[in-house]
Amino acid sequence: MAHAPQDQIAPLLTPEGWELLASLGPYRDEDSFELNSALRKAGHPAGLVSAVLTQSRLRTKAEAKFGEFARQMLFTQAGLEQATRLNVAARHAQRFAAAGISHVADLGCGLGADSLALASLDLTVTAVEMDETTAACATVNLIPFPNATVVHADAAAVPLEGVDGVWLDPARRVTSTSGTKRIWDPEAFSPPLSFVESLAASGKAVGVKMGPGMPHESVPAGCEAQWVSVAGDVTEVTLWFNAVSRPGVRRAALVLGPEGAAELTSGNEFGAGPTAPVGPVEGYLYEPDGAVIRAGLVADVALELGGHLVDEHIAYICAPELVATPFARAYKVREVMPYNVKALKAWVKQEGITVLDIKKRGTAVTPEELRKQLLPGGKAAGKGSGKKAAGKAATLVLTRIGEDRVAVVVESVPTGMP
Repeated sequence: MAHAPQDQIAPLLTPEGWELLASLGPYRDEDSFELNSALRKAGHPAGLVSAVLTQSRLRTKAEAKFGEFARQMLFTQAGLEQATRLNVAARHAQRFAAAGISHVADLGCGLGADSLALASLDLTVTAVEMDETTAACATVNLIPFPNATVVHADAAAVPLEGVDGVWLDPARRVTSTSGTKRIWDPEAFSPPLSFVESLAASGKAVGVKMGPGMPHESVPAGCEAQWVSVAGDVTEVTLWFNAVSRPGVRRAALVLGPEGAAELTSGNEFGAGPTAPVGPVEGYLYEPDGAVIRAGLVADVALELGGHLVDEHIAYICAPELVATPFARAYKVREVMPYNVKALKAWVKQEGITVLDIKKRGTAVTPEELRKQLLPGGKAAGKGSGKKAAGKAATLVLTRIGEDRVAVVVESVPTGMP
C-alpha cells in the first residue's frame, strides 16, 4: 500500500480524536467550512479538526464500498481507492472457505477489507501491511475479529509456516503531494507478480487481485483468471492458483448487478475458443459487459444469444430476437446511417432531439465533442452530463463495420426484459 499521511490518522487514535469523529454526522461539502470554524472555536486543535473532517469525508465516500460498516472504519485516500468492495471481498473469502483453507495470510492487506471478509467466515487471518499508518487503520478496522491479527511488516519477508492460504492485493498506486498515481507494470507492484508466482509454485492456495486492464499475455500459466464487474464497472481481475482455482476454468467473467450474480466461464486459453459469425446491424444490438470483454468471452455471449458480431474486432453483438442476458445490455436497432456529421446534424434537427447519449467502439470520435456539434446551440446535454434538458432524447451508437463508419440509432431495452 502506498504510504499514508500519518498526520491525518494519528490524531484520530486518541480518545479525543475518536470521540470527536464519532460525534459528526454525514459529511457534506457545503457544510465543511462552517463545521471547521465551529470545531476550531470549540477549542479543538487545527490538526485534529483537519484529520477529523478528512476522515469524515472518506467515510462518506467509503459507504459505496462498505455500506454502514464505513461509519466505524478508518480510511486513507489511497487505501480507499484500492480497497475491495465488501460484496466482492466476501466472494474472495468464500473461495478460501470452500477449499477448506483454515489460515489465510493477507499480504499487503491495506485497510483490511479482504481480511475483514475472511475473518467473518471464522478463518484465522494474518494481515500484513508494510505502511505503518495503513497498518494502524487495518488494526482498528479488524478490532471486532479476535481471529485476525495485523502485522506491520514487509509482505515478502513474513514467514508463512502454518499458513495454508495466501491472499494478495499488491499496491498499484503511489502517493505524492499531487495525489495518487496508478502503476501499470506488474513487476513494479508491491509485492510484484513474480513473488505471487513463487508462492503459487510452493503449492499453497493463492489468490491475487490485479487491475482489470491486465493484458492476457501477462496472466501466468496454470491459474484461473476471473474478471469482476459491479453494476457495470469492471473492478478487478483475480488470479486463482492451486486449491482455490476451479478445475476446467481458465477465464471467467463474474457480473454482479441489482438482480444478483451471474458468471460465464471458459476452459479455453486466451485467443482460443469459439468464434462468432459476422453480420449486419439489425434487430437488437447488445453491448457486452466489460468483464465479458476483458475475459475474451464476447463470442461466447454472441453464440448464446443466437447472434453475430457486427465486426470481428469490435465488441458489439446483433441478434434478430430479444433475449434476456446478464452479460450484455440490449438496445432495439431503429436506424443505421453512414457516419457523417452534417447528415447527423440534420437528423437531430429534423427529429427535434435535445438530449443525446452517444456510445462508441472502434472509432476515434469523442462523444462529448460530437454532441456539442450536433445539438442545437452546441449544447452538451447527454446521459450522465449532469444537465437537465426538456425535449426528445435519443441514443446513438458509433462504430465501424470493416472500413465503414456508421451511426446506429437505438432504443434502450429495460433491464430484465423481454
